[in-house]
Amino acid sequence: MIGTVAGLDELTAEMTAWRRDLHAHPETAFEEQRTSDFVAEKLTSFGLEVHRGLAKTGVVGILRNGDGPTVGFRADMDALHIHEETNLPHSSRNPGRMHACGHDGHTAMLLGAARYLTENPDTFQGTIAFIFQPAEENEGGGRVMVEEGLFDRFPVEKVFGMHNWPGLEVGRIALRPGPLMAAYDIFELTLTGKGTHAGMPHMGTDTIMVGSQIVSAFQTIASRSVHPIDSAVVSVTQFHAGDTWNVLPATAVLRGTVRTFRPEVQDLVQRRMGEVATAIAGGFGVEANLRYERRYPPTTNSAAETELARRAAALTVGENQLDLDPMPSMGAEDFSFMLQKRPGCYVWVGAGPSDQGRNLHSPHYDFNDAVLPIGTSYWVRLAETVLPK
Repeated sequence: MIGTVAGLDELTAEMTAWRRDLHAHPETAFEEQRTSDFVAEKLTSFGLEVHRGLAKTGVVGILRNGDGPTVGFRADMDALHIHEETNLPHSSRNPGRMHACGHDGHTAMLLGAARYLTENPDTFQGTIAFIFQPAEENEGGGRVMVEEGLFDRFPVEKVFGMHNWPGLEVGRIALRPGPLMAAYDIFELTLTGKGTHAGMPHMGTDTIMVGSQIVSAFQTIASRSVHPIDSAVVSVTQFHAGDTWNVLPATAVLRGTVRTFRPEVQDLVQRRMGEVATAIAGGFGVEANLRYERRYPPTTNSAAETELARRAAALTVGENQLDLDPMPSMGAEDFSFMLQKRPGCYVWVGAGPSDQGRNLHSPHYDFNDAVLPIGTSYWVRLAETVLPK
């Protein structure tokens, strides 16, 4: 039968309360102590075997139901350094921190699935590791969990993830094999020259002018160095230089991010950034030092596991509500580290309109609670599909 699983009405009310409690108490990377305690207490009350300590605040709940494979279902728990402006009754009580990406909803849905599957063991056979991951935003909690032995301690054969997606209608699910989200890199370019009086520019080297030319030249990397069929984004997001009105500063610092889908493109962009910055700066007698850091690899779904996820999604919302060829996002996701170690699939679950500030990472965003029964049902259908009786 297509649709949300039976008996979710009461559980949805509880998930809504859980979600709003988590929303009111947001915690950022590796500081999710209250959230971790909340998750562990719920899993324990459901009767699961609970493990803590991976990546400081990570939690893994193990549900065993007879012989069979082991699979991993993952949700992220952390919030962002954003001051909330929703003015909702469950608004953040932690100034400067906010669940502006829906991880409160992701946590609530996976908790709901853990409870439902515990109470309905006839729906699957095997073992599920419910993975609650810290520090998805910028700090790579998924990478840390993997490095600290997540899949050694819990040898899952496949791993699955989910994210709510504003702009996609509620009741729709989007997925595709191959890259769904981009690699996430950061860079810092330091320009060092000779400072001088602003009225005597010929006596020094103008690092602001040099930096401005480099900002413009960086945009030619995607348009002139990368193959037109490939995708790349180079964004300078910070430019720091100078302290007063009448001095051309000796140093300038540019920072930003690079997004790509293929390692070959990632290599090319990094190399060209160094070449462009060095050539332009050198032409004006300025030294350029580029620090380039690869944060997250692309989030790449494996074909077989994407087919399993498609079947589960179709059982949840119907075939006509699936988007099987969504445009990949230049956003990034550290679930990618888990997908590097195990085959799996990451899906987007529609969260409704993204206008009026309801987009991800906005101070006006709030997770749409109408998604809770849909996401939970998807997890249950996925357990039935991947671990059939």
